[in-house]
Parts: sequence; C-alpha cells; structure tokens
Amino acid sequence: MLPAPPLFLSLAGVRLPAQPLHLAIGMFDGVHLGHQAVIEAALHSARREGGLAGVLTFAPHPSRLFRPENPVRMLMAPAAKHRFLRTGLGVDFVVEEPFTREFAAVPAEAFLPRLRAALPQLHAVYVGENWRYGAGRQGDVASLVRSGRAEGVHIFSAPRINLDGEPISSTRIRAHVAAGEFAAANALLGYAYFAHGVVEPGRQLGRTLGFPTLNLAWAPECAPPLGVYAVQVRGAGEAPGLARPAVANYGVRPTVETAGRPLLEVHVLGECPWGPGDELLVEWRQLLRAERKFPDLAALQAQIASDRAAAQAFFDGAGAGDVSGPRVDFV
Repeated sequence: MLPAPPLFLSLAGVRLPAQPLHLAIGMFDGVHLGHQAVIEAALHSARREGGLAGVLTFAPHPSRLFRPENPVRMLMAPAAKHRFLRTGLGVDFVVEEPFTREFAAVPAEAFLPRLRAALPQLHAVYVGENWRYGAGRQGDVASLVRSGRAEGVHIFSAPRINLDGEPISSTRIRAHVAAGEFAAANALLGYAYFAHGVVEPGRQLGRTLGFPTLNLAWAPECAPPLGVYAVQVRGAGEAPGLARPAVANYGVRPTVETAGRPLLEVHVLGECPWGPGDELLVEWRQLLRAERKFPDLAALQAQIASDRAAAQAFFDGAGAGDVSGPRVDFV
C-alpha cells in the first residue's frame, strides 16, 4: 500500500506510480455497504491485474454550494472518511477534489477526458448505477460508457444493494442516526456507527457521583438524538475484539449546567484504561433513553445507576444482538 497522501489532495496535485489505475468515484458519505460494493470491485480488479486501487471523492457536498441554507448533514468528516477508505477498506490512495462552482460547471462530456489528462494511467472507473455527474447532473452511466470508449477507459457500474426491499443509501442511514436507531443504521453501514475523538479533561462531576466518565471532543454534522446509549469503546488502533462495553450520555447536561454544545461522556462498564489525551472510538449500539433534566443531583445519580444497569443488561444479551464487531474496521 502507498503511504497515505495529504488530505484534500486534488487531481491537480496527484502523482502516482505508472501502474494501471482502477478508480472508484463518488461522494461515499458513510462508506456504507452499497459504497463498499463499488470500491471492492475496484480493489478486486486492481489486485488481479497488478494495478492500483483508488478513490476519487469530493468536498464539500454539492448541497453546500447549491443549497447553503439547508445543506446535507454528513455522516463522516473528511478525515474519518479518508482513514476509513485507506485503513478499513485498504485502497491504495484517496484523492479529494474540491467541489467548486468551476468544477460543478464542467460539462459531462468533458469530465472523463479531464480525469484521464490528470491520471494518464487510468484503466477503469467504478461507480454506482445511479451516479450522476457533470453540469446540471446531466451525465449518467450511459454517457460515461460513451466517454470511456473514446478515452480507452473501462466503466464498471455496480447495481444498488437493497436491505429489506429498499435501497441502501446515505439518506436512509442519516434518518436512522437522527432517530437513534443504531441497529438499523449499523446494518446498512456494515460496521458500527462511531464517534472518534480525543479525551478531554472534565469537571470530574461523574467521578463525584460515583460514575467517572471520559469526555470526548466530538461535533458531528449528522448527530444522534440527545440521550443515553449503550456503546462500545476501544482505543484508536486497537482491534475490535478489545472494545469494552460502556454507557454514554450525548447531551447538554441540563441538570448541572446551562445549555451549550453537546458533549459525549462515556462511562466504561468495568476497568477503564484510558484518560485525557487518549484517542478513542465509541461504537454506538442502542438508545436507552432521551436526555432529560432532573430535580437534583441525587435523582441524577439514581438515574445514572439505572442507565448503567440497562447498558449492562443490553450487553448481557437483553436484545443486544450481534455486537461482536464491525464487518469493516475503521483502524
């Protein structure tokens, strides 16, 4: 595998070895099972033919340009997506092209020639069957195939993958995340939805109440509901099998302070080996209850004990399902 390129590397600056290039193209927000099918096709062909497998993605989402008052809330930050593609799926490189008005205005018929000019070793392109591109989204797979014939580039299109009779999509996953439905979201993703962050020093209130917590700096665009969750925690770089069960509160802590930005607080069910400065992954499994305000700290303490018991019961098998680890790993 090639060394990881800098983030936000654009087509104007990419330099790759002179090997046949198999390139998956798409926004790939969340890198769900449908996205994985496209990317794995590129990986398989590249490995079979002795080439390189890469991903071309874009930032920001086009809605930031064309609908700034109501943009799509992304499931993954760019850095997390790049790391997932490289380490989780094993692609050789990732190129992120800035989605500007100039780029959006490129006619569909000019897209592949420009791509081939930037990547002369381009051998094949891989997209989903419903992928659209070019000015006004006029380009589709059929037009891409026509361009591919002229440019000597093979075009592979992957059919949409359905779960329970409906197509897997980032839109569908965002709705589940926004509703706190993580069994459904994780089934569509092919891995556990996760928070990734560094532990920050806290006010030690949880320790005072008998439930010490790890406070993570985490500010997602597509956020789950404020509430209490059964989660699993592991250090960044640790194998999924080392994840520890925990209970987490994602909220503004209305009982103890005025409303501010939501904070993710995680209480490990058992020995906790982590502290401030540690980089963690928090994998979301089950919404236990919504966040609410309590009349005093004694009532809050009693509820936290109940939440801890509910999380433990979840991991002991009361509706837990398969929490053995993701099918695709982030690290």
